[in-house]
Amino acid sequence: MKGKQLLLVNRDISWLSFNDRVLQEANDPSVPLLERMKFLGIVSNNRDEFFRVRIATIKRMARLGKQGALIMGEDPVALLDSIQEVIIRQQEEFDNSYGNLLRELELAGIFIVNEKQLKPDQSDFTRQYFREQVLPTLVPILLDNVTEFPYLRDKSIYFLVIMHHKNGKDRYALVEIPTHILPRFIVIPKENKYIILIDDIIRYSLDDLFFSFEYERISAYTIKLTRDAELDIENDVIKSLIKKVSESVKRRKKGQPVRLIYDEEMPESAITYLMKRIKFGKGDQPIPAGRYHNFVDFIKFPSLNKPELFSKKVQPLSHPELLPRHSVLKVIKEKDILLSFPYQSYHHIIDVLREASMDPKVLSIEITLYRLSEDSHVVNALINSIRNGKQVTVVVELQARFDEENNIKWTNRLNEEGAKVIYGVPGLKMHSKLFLIRRMEHNKEVLYAHIGTGNFNEVTAKLYCDHSLLTADKRITEEVGKVFKFYNDNYKTGSYKHLLVSPFFTRKKLLLFIQTEIDNIKKKKEAWMFLKMNSLTDPELIKKLYEASQAGVKIRMIIRGICSLVPGQKGMSENIEVISIVDKYLEHARVFIFANDDDPRFYLASFDWMTRNIDFRSEVGVPIYDKILQQQLLDIMELQWSDNSKARYIDVSQSNRYKRIDLKNKVRAQDAIYKYLAPNEKLISRAIPVL
Repeated sequence: MKGKQLLLVNRDISWLSFNDRVLQEANDPSVPLLERMKFLGIVSNNRDEFFRVRIATIKRMARLGKQGALIMGEDPVALLDSIQEVIIRQQEEFDNSYGNLLRELELAGIFIVNEKQLKPDQSDFTRQYFREQVLPTLVPILLDNVTEFPYLRDKSIYFLVIMHHKNGKDRYALVEIPTHILPRFIVIPKENKYIILIDDIIRYSLDDLFFSFEYERISAYTIKLTRDAELDIENDVIKSLIKKVSESVKRRKKGQPVRLIYDEEMPESAITYLMKRIKFGKGDQPIPAGRYHNFVDFIKFPSLNKPELFSKKVQPLSHPELLPRHSVLKVIKEKDILLSFPYQSYHHIIDVLREASMDPKVLSIEITLYRLSEDSHVVNALINSIRNGKQVTVVVELQARFDEENNIKWTNRLNEEGAKVIYGVPGLKMHSKLFLIRRMEHNKEVLYAHIGTGNFNEVTAKLYCDHSLLTADKRITEEVGKVFKFYNDNYKTGSYKHLLVSPFFTRKKLLLFIQTEIDNIKKKKEAWMFLKMNSLTDPELIKKLYEASQAGVKIRMIIRGICSLVPGQKGMSENIEVISIVDKYLEHARVFIFANDDDPRFYLASFDWMTRNIDFRSEVGVPIYDKILQQQLLDIMELQWSDNSKARYIDVSQSNRYKRIDLKNKVRAQDAIYKYLAPNEKLISRAIPVL
């Protein structure tokens, strides 16, 4: 590839293509109807986060002019224009999808009615609900009475209310829709099939709210402002990190506007008025949309006692080796355990920590915490450990985006209980998924470790596809111990023969693994790669994958989100195939398999192949040495590769074409993996005594 420019898809354009795949789920008739409504909510939430993080970053680069273009490697202004085109197209498709779903809901006997469609008895209920529940929460602001336009909160929706007068001098007011207090959807009683949005309850009752004003008619149009969500951490050595993050989270809520969405039915004069009062930046174009915004609320669409309109819920499986009322640590001492979520129960992880908290032979627990659930059983187990006299060290990443406040809450609680709390690593975001238990056995210290691809979060473990390795293998546990020594003393980086540890050694090892495949194919040895991750954007690793393809190495990749690599290009990447699976669970695992001639390398990791993960984060990947677990991982990967229901091809055109081959043998990987693991649950395992 000497002299040629590296072919890469822009990461933001690729991410938008991923959100198209999520929107495909909302349009897929094989998906239960109310699940499709939820997917609209996920699309909306994804897009909000995209604007709050990525668009905000690109706009900052645009303000830097030539320097910003140099940093990005492309013109940020031109990129914003390209993104705007895609966003407007997606918004149109989104609105069409919503309209189609409304029609299908009606066929299923569910009716979302607006303020103009209410029957007399429904009108009475709506008026009463407004007066008793909604009215006390509303604080209208007359805009011609204020010199500064009121602050619009991120994640909130508002009505721009217009009081129309015969003389043409309209009056404007602002009303926040109180979805942070009241439910967005209200089921009208008795028939249990009519739903009205709180937006339309307010629309119906505008006269009750503005009765003291004279006007010919009154109307309301939804608007929504999205703000820059980047944290700006002050460089003040006196302040503690926890205080800096807390203050920065507060400032984020007042970040710079990056997007304004408005009801496309809003009069042009009102749009002009709004843009002038908000003082939106030059070149910033508002985005027209439908009547309703903040579709993230649709994730919590009411069930209406219609289970047939949702995906069938299945119970997580128990691992066949982890039996009730038997020691988990004893099992791990004898063999490595691989857990696959959400198919298998996350309670096994809680069980390990709970057992360690009460075991008198356990000396200490060290753990990394990135994203915790609001009511964390993991933290409760750690607190129980402290109260039972164990030494507990917790490495917390305070800057886990959008989880900062929750992490600060738990950090304060752990501090109060007496844990040793380490606030990540200065200059690095801590993203590893580790814990290490030290136990005295026969006067010797024995280590038990967890290395995973997902967070210690029992709520997301029901929705995210991840793997966890539980092991007492000294080759691994001793190196996990080195990672924790690094967290305690950042000068002790350590050396690692088995683990992949970022930011120090991962890049070098991945390049070496790929080079080994290139060397082996040239020697006519077995050479291939089978890789799974969330995102692939790192230019150096992509260049090396292109080199491997050109040498003849077959590469299969399963990438859920961003993929800057372009597969299937003659003379460059024709030996690379990439698919993306978007289904009821979020594919989150990172699995790397290299042929290595006749001795395959298997790795689970916390990181994607992105520059930030490889070079600027603390991440850990772990080898899988157990041959049975290797085969299990390979089987799961092959089931995903054979998916012809929810897999899409990633290609140069970003078409998201479904991989629908051999439809007589339909494979939906997420269902197939559950069935694959289910028989193992029935295996009879010998009883293991309690330690």
